[in-house]
Amino acid sequence: MAAPGESLRRRKAGAGDPEPEASAGQGRDLKGRPARLRAGTFWLTRIVLLRALAFVYFVAFLVAFHQNKQLIGDRGLLPCRTYLQSVQRHFGGRVGWDALSYAPTVLWLLDWSHMDANLDALALLGLGISSFILVSGCANMVLMAALWVLYMSLVNVGQIWYSFGWESQLLETGFLGIFLCPLWTLSALPRGTPTSRVVVWGFRWLIFRIMLGAGLIKIRGDRCWRDLTCMDFHYETQPVPNPVAYFLHRSPWWFHRFETLSNHFLELVVPFFIFLGRRMCIVHGALQVLFQVVLIISGNLSFLNWLTIVPSLACFDDATLGGLFPSGPGRLKDQVLKIQEEEARGPGALRTRGRVARGMVNLALGVLVAWLSIPVVLNLLSPRQVMNSSFNPLRIVNTYGAFGSITRERTEVILQGTASANASAPDATWEDYEFKCKPGDLRRRPCLISPYHHRLDWLMWFAAFQTYEHNEWVIHLAGKLLANDAQALSLLARNPFEGRDPPRWVRGEHYRYKFSRPGGRHAAEGKWWIRRRLGPYFPPLSRQDLRGYFTSREWPYPEPE
Repeated sequence: MAAPGESLRRRKAGAGDPEPEASAGQGRDLKGRPARLRAGTFWLTRIVLLRALAFVYFVAFLVAFHQNKQLIGDRGLLPCRTYLQSVQRHFGGRVGWDALSYAPTVLWLLDWSHMDANLDALALLGLGISSFILVSGCANMVLMAALWVLYMSLVNVGQIWYSFGWESQLLETGFLGIFLCPLWTLSALPRGTPTSRVVVWGFRWLIFRIMLGAGLIKIRGDRCWRDLTCMDFHYETQPVPNPVAYFLHRSPWWFHRFETLSNHFLELVVPFFIFLGRRMCIVHGALQVLFQVVLIISGNLSFLNWLTIVPSLACFDDATLGGLFPSGPGRLKDQVLKIQEEEARGPGALRTRGRVARGMVNLALGVLVAWLSIPVVLNLLSPRQVMNSSFNPLRIVNTYGAFGSITRERTEVILQGTASANASAPDATWEDYEFKCKPGDLRRRPCLISPYHHRLDWLMWFAAFQTYEHNEWVIHLAGKLLANDAQALSLLARNPFEGRDPPRWVRGEHYRYKFSRPGGRHAAEGKWWIRRRLGPYFPPLSRQDLRGYFTSREWPYPEPE
């Protein structure tokens, strides 16, 4: 047992330490309780950020692997080979700097004769890298840069299928993620590369712009956001409702007003908490994460809300996140405690050339983000604000926003086929095609798929607002249905002509859809929806009708399977 005098000397020696209760070597304070992490470091924050970002990347590449061939492959609805050829022709037939900067993608460097294989290779490589980071919690700049280049290569040839705001948001988030990591080292806690505050503030600046942009576009947009009635319609008319939305739609009027006011508070007021010190920044992060969880529960908004959680995590330092990690000798939390104690007791790390270079890279990143933010900030301040746009082809800093306008009625395009020789015959039997998730069959329960994304279902929602002349791919899809094209049909949930000859005619019908009332007559019949026909969306078409249409657009003419 130590002498009383020796014990007293030890207490006095520790009295001047910044955090005397944190004994990193033992992982315990002087009273035997688990030592607490100090505020102001971001070792654990980096691990959480990398895993969260890797998860979103994994989902995005999984969606790409499942759907790219059908959408932009060799025989896709909008083949990316045709798109790249049009870009090449626009710039004089050469693959020069102008073409590369207009559509940055590694596909320029690959053989276009097997585009399906190219697209699969990019997606599978992205799946493999993101899986490794998700499981291990560690990455380096090379791996993160590879993920960013791979996904950018898909987005820039994805055309309308990749035109959603979260594609650019993932690229901006992924670009910042590159600078979270050391250049080569693969370690969850690379001691030579502490998490840069420039990168942490880059993530905070991103979530600030996302939320404020979403709030401003609402206030400046649809009047229902100002008179607090938008939530009366949102749950029913959002792109792909889920079962929770069915019940939330029937909430009392005062609850919808509360939702709208809460939305304005979270998007217009809470973002400024980031700049009000550590505690308020933590409050901001917690509120935004909770907000995104609520949105995930109430709708199928792809991986948008999951992605928006990622930069919010930069509001939490090691002291905040420590409770998420188990304690114990050798555990990550214990290792961070040791690093913090070494930093508190010892002199700063030597200024090696690597550290100096790292500091210069982080400084350059800060200057780049600040410079590219100028038009973004001007857009935020403009009364003619534009949402979900990029001012540079690499999509490093972008504008964001969501639901600036709310539709009051839900319309759907229902594709139908018939085996009748005469499409105009009164006795012609028209059978509906069912999509994976969008409303169709009145008795089918709304799907629950977030964070997965059925791209075709979303585009069918947009197409219902316009005419088929604005969405030529709808006619391409109809032509493929006329041939029972297996690749296109894999995007659908039900083919009424499965195991039979393909239909002789396909048409598009326009319907208005409404939720049935829970406990009402239609609900008692098992119907989630009720619908009323508005008229034809496009007239009955046969394969022969479409031959010239396909040829003029350089689309492969579908042959029956």
